[in-house]
Amino acid sequence: MRPPPKARWWGGATLGAAFLMANSSIGPGFLTQTTVFTQQLLTSFGFVILVSVLLDIGAQLNTWRILTVSELRAQDLSNQLLPGLGYFLAAMVILGGFAFNIGNIAGCGLGLNVLTGLSFEQGAIISCAVALLLFWVQEIGKMLDGFTKILGTVKILLTLGIAISAHPPVLQALHHTLLPVKVSAASIVTIVGGTVGGYITFSGAHRLLDAGIKGPDHQAEVTRSALSGIVISTVMRFVLFLAIVGVLSHGAVLDKDNPAAGVFRSAAGEVGFRVFGVILWSAAISSVVGAGYTSVSFFKTFHPVFARYERVCISVFIVLSTAVFVLVGKPAQLLVLAGAVNGLILPIALAIILIAATNRRLMRGYRHPRWMLAAGWVVVLIMGGLSVPVLVEQVSGLLR
Repeated sequence: MRPPPKARWWGGATLGAAFLMANSSIGPGFLTQTTVFTQQLLTSFGFVILVSVLLDIGAQLNTWRILTVSELRAQDLSNQLLPGLGYFLAAMVILGGFAFNIGNIAGCGLGLNVLTGLSFEQGAIISCAVALLLFWVQEIGKMLDGFTKILGTVKILLTLGIAISAHPPVLQALHHTLLPVKVSAASIVTIVGGTVGGYITFSGAHRLLDAGIKGPDHQAEVTRSALSGIVISTVMRFVLFLAIVGVLSHGAVLDKDNPAAGVFRSAAGEVGFRVFGVILWSAAISSVVGAGYTSVSFFKTFHPVFARYERVCISVFIVLSTAVFVLVGKPAQLLVLAGAVNGLILPIALAIILIAATNRRLMRGYRHPRWMLAAGWVVVLIMGGLSVPVLVEQVSGLLR
């Protein structure tokens, strides 16, 4: 029997999985959502980030630990818990991932439009070609690890530069992060759903399973990887939040159609606007890659042909997302509804994983810590309680 692979840090899949999850959660929707909610809550949005981080920890640590110890992907663990349950979970995640990938492709088109003046459709098609090239030029795992690390680092450094230029009220932001003036349930559901909802919850854990980092012996590496992913996405969230607060505190009025671009332009003029183009394209293309890889990982174990032709399946997923955007345009109603569903997927999926964690047969004799189970169920109850009213409200708004 071959010994389990030793996880390396910067050069290996452990950090690659962290960046894959973080980059998937920092897509084009993240830039817009953070800008919109910061305009509404100002420095109190820091509290939303804090709450989302705590919920992220409860969701991610449980999901990554349970899946890697069981050595099963989420859909396979669900099917073994209750036959057919894995197909239900896979359908939810894949449909949600596809809907969001249309938005990711749209973000690619907008990013290249800002940088080059190309039309949104031309930018989307070029970005689709880039994503396909990335999957076909080398082994998928190595590409994901290297690509996500580079783009994740670029996004954080560029946004940090804009935040410094914006001169944000840091002390006031920190104060209201702990003691907010106002709170929004919708913002918590949207931000948590956008950072760990849907396919994002499973992206890092499935990457570790593909890399052979699994079993009880790798608990330390898995925990470190999960926490690293949360830290990376949190740093990006907070830096962007500070940039927005800085711009707003100096009286800037943001463009309603593209508020995130207004932040960068107000902070650093035309240079800032071009930087926004780079950040938006980086965020979008990395999310396209993450959504394609993770969505396909949810059905590639259902039949050997899917695993054998994984690249083809990912390519079809990305091409179809691009075709819908180019032919139909950005389906705003679908994306709004998908956002609400994404937030609802989290408590459903996490509840399934937590129930499976109590099955000693599925967990190969491993006993999951009670405090982690308790933390996970707290996330399920909070997100379930918040998500249902928000989903009902958004569906009602679409029907009116």
